[in-house]
Amino acid sequence: MGVSFYTFQALSYTIDVYRGELHATNSFWDFFLAVLYFPHLIAGPIQRASLLLPQITQPRVINRDQVLEGVHLIFWGFFKKVFIADNVSPIADRVFGMSDPTGADVLVGVLAFTVQIYCDFSGYTDIARGLAKIMGFEFTLNFNLPYLATNPSDFWRRWHISLSSWLRDYLYKPLGGNRDGTLMTQRNLMITMVLGGLWHGAAWNFVLWG
Repeated sequence: MGVSFYTFQALSYTIDVYRGELHATNSFWDFFLAVLYFPHLIAGPIQRASLLLPQITQPRVINRDQVLEGVHLIFWGFFKKVFIADNVSPIADRVFGMSDPTGADVLVGVLAFTVQIYCDFSGYTDIARGLAKIMGFEFTLNFNLPYLATNPSDFWRRWHISLSSWLRDYLYKPLGGNRDGTLMTQRNLMITMVLGGLWHGAAWNFVLWG
């Protein structure tokens, strides 16, 4: 049901109001819509209240170009999901199910899964952005050619951008970021990434992944 996304939506509202970056709304229904707006609640992009709520409170004007852009994003997302991800996933599943794969098998499986997870994830968020666009809302970009990144830090700036930036701005920086020396920086990174892992699922494998 995307409970973790509801949590992030509600937390961003509370924190932005507390910081003075957003005025509290007097309308329960506007707040309710900001938290529960459906297109992105399963896989993102995570929308901050400071970006989404003003779009809810202001009248929306939907024009032809906006609808066409939205429809294009929806079809592009479905293409990535149905024609690419769903066709390479059996390859990855077959390799990962082998009891004694060769090195070549592992390479093929890893590459297949690399394509699958990107097209699954970015395809979904393209659909979400397209649906929002034809209803007059603008969602943030969530993937920016992550496999063209030049280093791990660059990758995280390009992959699931709404999550990595949320963790940075609402967790890593408030913990102190990199301001207090190497040891504290490593601590803050560890806390942030472990909690980021837990956000994906309440299990030890997610803790270890983080």
